[in-house]
Amino acid sequence: MKFILLAVGTKMPAWVTTGFQEYQKRMPSHMQLVLQEIEPVKRLSKGTTDKAKELEGKAILEALPKRAHIVALDEHGKELDSVQLATRIHDYQQIGSDVVIIIGGPEGLSSDVLAKANEKISLSRLTLPHPLVRVVIAEALYRAYSIDAGLPYHRA
Repeated sequence: MKFILLAVGTKMPAWVTTGFQEYQKRMPSHMQLVLQEIEPVKRLSKGTTDKAKELEGKAILEALPKRAHIVALDEHGKELDSVQLATRIHDYQQIGSDVVIIIGGPEGLSSDVLAKANEKISLSRLTLPHPLVRVVIAEALYRAYSIDAGLPYHRA
């Protein structure tokens, strides 16, 4: 099973790469965590943001594997706690499909991407900077794995 974090944005600060890689290397070999970046569309003026979101959406849809469970991160998605995420991960393992988790650009995800998603999840009611979301997702996936595997990482 593979988790693919499909994220709009490149050239992240070093702390993002370091944080993501820390949790990436903790994941067991049967649950790979892979980062796939989508080049963001340049925003030239205020009126180009909708067009940029649509173009990024097309790039995201083209990058999706043929067979995978697709999770869109969206402010209107369902909030999960760590134990609920662990249950989801256990279910994904039983199904045997890879899971793609999508982080959109500054304006979020296009309607086409949201329609393609099997589920929509919100990390928080707070707005988080997209670089930080990469690290939060990596940690959340490791925490969920550790809960499911009975490891002592999660102390609730």
